[in-house]
Amino acid sequence: MDIRGSLKKILAVALWCILGGGALALLVAAINKKNSSVCKGVEVQINADGKEVFVSKREVLRILEKEGVKDMDEKRMKNFNLQKLEDALRKNAWIKDAQLYFDNNQVLKVRVTEREPVARIFMVSGGSFYMDSSGKQLPLAGTVALRLPVFTGYPSDKPGSRADSALDRQVKDLGLYLKRDSFWSQAIEQVNITPSKTFEMTPLIGDQVIEFGDGNNYVDKFHRLMIFYKKVMSVTGFEKYTRINVQYAGQIVGTRRGGPVSRTDSLQALRNVMDIIRMARKMEMDTATVRDVKPLEKNVITEQNLKSFDFPEDKNEATEQKK
Repeated sequence: MDIRGSLKKILAVALWCILGGGALALLVAAINKKNSSVCKGVEVQINADGKEVFVSKREVLRILEKEGVKDMDEKRMKNFNLQKLEDALRKNAWIKDAQLYFDNNQVLKVRVTEREPVARIFMVSGGSFYMDSSGKQLPLAGTVALRLPVFTGYPSDKPGSRADSALDRQVKDLGLYLKRDSFWSQAIEQVNITPSKTFEMTPLIGDQVIEFGDGNNYVDKFHRLMIFYKKVMSVTGFEKYTRINVQYAGQIVGTRRGGPVSRTDSLQALRNVMDIIRMARKMEMDTATVRDVKPLEKNVITEQNLKSFDFPEDKNEATEQKK
């Protein structure tokens, strides 16, 4: 019985060894066949949607050719160093990621993902650069016109000369939020970085300064600012306050102007803000982008998912709707 059992175990091990060796031989043969195959063409795709903004397909092919990859058609696949080519593409300031691979038809697939700029930064020296969604500083994009949040007073003489990870993270977070929010992207004209590395915002409507504090808890601060717009400034007018301070948790502090405020100017400012709101609503209806918005707490409505901003109804608009 023991001899039979031992023979069975030996046969089972031998059988598995034969099967494993056969599978390994087939795998090696397949790899050798693939390496001996020739490239049948190159296909370049910029971004998942195929829309190129900063890097063209011609530029991608130029980078590949500079790395010695010329006349790629009919070139043996084993002669392609895909890792080296990916690294060369990633050295381009506007390329976030690059993936190269051969498909089953021996076609070289080149998949490039561009960086997403979220803010235009002006330094104290007067120079300028972009910042992307990862906080990386980018050169200006030549003739490409970008509509981005503007930050001034960045404490540096030239791009990359002074790294401040905390400040860069806050600028990146604020820029990304302002860019993607349909209301605040229209309402905030400029963000200034103070010498103490806090933020002061200049709204498009009115001449008051918004003292924002640092870039932490920015969602809550914008939420409180929206409440002040809805509940206070929509009633008193947009010229009554010279400064609005939201930097302290749970507080909104408004500094009143010394002289009287024209009722006509206040009503006009209110109409202008309502125009921005209507534009923001239209942008949200027109876009197919779905944002993953995390509420401040359960059942709290933020300005990003608010369907009605609770401003007084525009009488002219109401009359037109009745018609």
